[in-house]
Amino acid sequence: MNAQELFRTINKFVEELDFVSARKYMEQNIELLKGSKHRLHKNALELFEFVMNKGDDTLTPNDLNAIHVINSYATSFNIRGLKLIVKDKAALVNRKDALSYLNEDAKALLESMNIVSLNA
Repeated sequence: MNAQELFRTINKFVEELDFVSARKYMEQNIELLKGSKHRLHKNALELFEFVMNKGDDTLTPNDLNAIHVINSYATSFNIRGLKLIVKDKAALVNRKDALSYLNEDAKALLESMNIVSLNA
């Protein structure tokens, strides 16, 4: 697909309110769009700015899966499994946005193990 066809396709998807398809095209061709974003319509440009700014601020599906595992281990009081997963995902557990996804059991165990501080 050439550049002109790409811009036409993205603009068409945005006009049809098919934001998922438009976003996929944007993510696949992000470098091309950076240089010529002026060719996008207003709503498509706003969606592109959102795609560009999402960066590392959002949790990936792998991050959410790890949080789900942490919650499961904490609920079943599997301390050994909890320690293993937290060892690999220490940076994830310390993120403020990830703390809101942890259940009360996980928060209590992680705080008692001095891994996270909920009062700070």
